[in-house]
Amino acid sequence: MMSELKDLFGAWIAAVAAAIRAVTARIVPQRRFLFVEGEGFGFTARVTSAGKGGLLPQASFHLVQRRPEPALPPEWRAALRGSRIDILMRPDQVLFRTVDFPRQATDFLDGMIRAQIDRLTPWAAGEAVFGITQPAPIANERIALTLAATSTQKIQPLVKLATDFGAASVAGLVEVPEAGRDSKPVMVFDRMLTSAAGAAIDAPKLLRLTLLGAALAAAASLAISAYAGSMLDAEQEDLQHRIAQRRAALRINQPGGSAETMLAKRKQTSPSSVMVLEAISRVLPDSTYVTELRVEGDKMQVVGLTQDAPSLIKLLEQSPQFTRATFFAPTTRAQNDPGERFHIEAHITPYFGSGS
Repeated sequence: MMSELKDLFGAWIAAVAAAIRAVTARIVPQRRFLFVEGEGFGFTARVTSAGKGGLLPQASFHLVQRRPEPALPPEWRAALRGSRIDILMRPDQVLFRTVDFPRQATDFLDGMIRAQIDRLTPWAAGEAVFGITQPAPIANERIALTLAATSTQKIQPLVKLATDFGAASVAGLVEVPEAGRDSKPVMVFDRMLTSAAGAAIDAPKLLRLTLLGAALAAAASLAISAYAGSMLDAEQEDLQHRIAQRRAALRINQPGGSAETMLAKRKQTSPSSVMVLEAISRVLPDSTYVTELRVEGDKMQVVGLTQDAPSLIKLLEQSPQFTRATFFAPTTRAQNDPGERFHIEAHITPYFGSGS
């Protein structure tokens, strides 16, 4: 759960940072340049959006010990400061892999690929950057796409080059081999380097500091409120304790005995693993196989194989014994598996027995 919250928080930070960069780019006009990478760290540079400046002639250079040779003219160096640089990388520097997913996973492709990046590429999630093509529908209600990935180590010279030029941001693009002429390059990475004025900017760090300050302010406010109301809370707790004692005494005096009543109530409101398993067996279709079942309090988690994982959510929601069914891990399909491996959790309706 903590790992999922951390990933969700990181995705939120990245989304807000991207929005800040987009707004900044609209407010402060930027020049855009395209660097086409050739053999032996050779580059051809041209202007793709002049902004408020004029067009510049095309320039070529090689990276020699991470420095451009020959050096760019002064007007080029001045234009590159605070600009946006798109680098069209060589395809042989990028790993391409075709993958497919259920059609229902279209809105979650980035997260599902990131969770499996260590299986799809030779690199761990923190060591890889990647982009994907637009998904295309295929047979059996599935979609196919091409993954373009490379290691962060390979893109460091490109990021360093853009940083040395004083660019505001840099992105790495690559053309997918055997793609149609009308297909657009895939964006493998996108880095914010400096603002248009040349000052360093780190939107994710700024957001984290803002959230930390808000959390500290909220904590201070709660501490002051707790200190001011400590006496009232103590009196309220004492009163609630007396009420609880009085109610317990009244239950003891009722016919039938409180122990027997509590046991009967617990039996009716506490779901057992056997009854949960029986309820699942009635809901799931015959083509579904359960390999793991966990019941913790009012939550149930089930893992298994099926032909259509998204349809299981609807079936569980229709059952009176389960609510709030959702996937707690990505749905996968291995080469030798007879179906999709699903991971579903749902809340258990606590009433399983009759009142008689």
